[in-house]
Amino acid sequence: MNSMEVRVLVAAEIDLKMGKYFYNDIELGVGNYFWDSLLSDIESLVIYSGIHKKEFGLHRMLAKRFPYFIYYFVKDDISFVAAVLPMRKNPKWIEIELTERRGSN
Repeated sequence: MNSMEVRVLVAAEIDLKMGKYFYNDIELGVGNYFWDSLLSDIESLVIYSGIHKKEFGLHRMLAKRFPYFIYYFVKDDISFVAAVLPMRKNPKWIEIELTERRGSN
């Protein structure tokens, strides 16, 4: 089995930082746990990339420990993480956000 290369796009990195700040505001240290947990989920794409159903034109993976979706696309044996968004957001907002990001790739 070939392993996939995984790259986190700048917008998704900003999403991760925003999530970290959000959880650190709730309780110091939880943001670091969020960061580590989500990076672990993203790293699992090395093996599991492409198996997740598509939503709004991107694969959508549920994070294991936090209520977040990881949206990514695969091109030339590379998984590109386009967004890391809270699943509690309005689905229409998520659709608009992902549509804008897909347009900039």
